[in-house]
Amino acid sequence: MQFKGSGPILFVLLAMVFIVGTYAADYPSFLSHHYDNPRSNVGKRYCNTMMQRRGMTKPQCKAVNSFIHGSKKQIIAVCSKGGKPYGNGLRRSNKQFSVTTCKLSGGSPRPPCNYRENRSNRFIVVACRGGKPVHFDEGQI
Repeated sequence: MQFKGSGPILFVLLAMVFIVGTYAADYPSFLSHHYDNPRSNVGKRYCNTMMQRRGMTKPQCKAVNSFIHGSKKQIIAVCSKGGKPYGNGLRRSNKQFSVTTCKLSGGSPRPPCNYRENRSNRFIVVACRGGKPVHFDEGQI
């Protein structure tokens, strides 16, 4: 079966937008989603409050998100001397950071969102662009 008209071109363009969009994170977006230093004092419902404040509960609840409680300087350093290559363009921190991970609890990804909190000290794994982190690898939790 042959494609006619602009269908194949449109398909390729849409595929490229999807692929680039998946990895086209930037440093300000990284900060918005993963930086919280010092750890915000928002009461007992830290994850529910922070996920809502940072826009990760609409239109659907984000399943997992981590907040790093280290300085911007320390986190940026992971992209250079403060980290080492970890494969697939990722870097692993040389030192541990205080991190709060919020995991969606319940069956529905629709609001209202309810999260469970896990605080720990651990190494972080990030993707970097231009010497700054642009993606936090949640798979390394």
